[in-house]
Amino acid sequence: MTTTVLTREPTTAAPAGHHRPRRTRLVLHLFLVTVAVGWLFPILWAVLTSLRSYQYTATHGYVSLGGWTIDNYVTAWRTAEFGKHFLNSIYITVPAVLLTLFLASCVAFVIARFSWKFNIVLLGLFTAANLLPQQALLIPLFRMFTQIPLPLWMSDSELLYDSYWGLILVNVAFQCGFCVFVLSNYMKALPHELYEAAMVDGAGVWRQYWQVTMPLCRPALAALATLEVTWIYNEFFWATVLMRSGDKFPVTSSLNNLRGEFFTDNNLVSAGSVLVAIPTLVIFFLLQKQFVRGLTLGASKG
Repeated sequence: MTTTVLTREPTTAAPAGHHRPRRTRLVLHLFLVTVAVGWLFPILWAVLTSLRSYQYTATHGYVSLGGWTIDNYVTAWRTAEFGKHFLNSIYITVPAVLLTLFLASCVAFVIARFSWKFNIVLLGLFTAANLLPQQALLIPLFRMFTQIPLPLWMSDSELLYDSYWGLILVNVAFQCGFCVFVLSNYMKALPHELYEAAMVDGAGVWRQYWQVTMPLCRPALAALATLEVTWIYNEFFWATVLMRSGDKFPVTSSLNNLRGEFFTDNNLVSAGSVLVAIPTLVIFFLLQKQFVRGLTLGASKG
């Protein structure tokens, strides 16, 4: 007679560190949520404040609910003349972004395509310009702008000071360094066989730049364009220093029109700030795919 003996395999206890990855992920998620809430809180608070009347918040305080109205947006648009100043921002931002990307791509192409002894020095010069505080150049730039003449058809002040051209040139000068650094590193990753094939076909330097390199740099250019539009559009310092005519101010500087000499309606200023931020949000969401694609280039090589 045969008997079958059933044996139970010993159960292995879970390792001591089995739950450690789960705890680490939980802590990471809590940290990211905290940072996201801290980042979004000022924006949400500004939107909430802009939708409430000053009389209600003055009586009940800002930490309360009620007094809902959209009159702050109507008053801010009319008082600050945002329609005119939005056009001023377009006159400054669009040429500055296009000129910055064009000049930066030219310099980056030279740095990435040609090998010469001043290559690294040139890249370092453009990169170091981003480390220089803009305020340190305030006095020399102001004096220079008040002494450089312009034709009357370019500036009604007949100077670089108090003209759109001055703000365009300042923004291009301070933004080129970052764009050169990004584009040169991206162009260095392009296969050299493309340029060899282009040279065999008789393509000169300009055709190699315009017809070979630039089409391949579209994702990087789209990501940089999104950043540059945001930075130049939101620029406040140079417009208040290099402009004296209020009707030429960009929309960010026109927010000063909402402040009184002895009294400031914070609800009105919040509404104006929300209106000013809307164009950058629209541009970011329209170019979101290109922006993310440009930031993730090279992340999945190999």
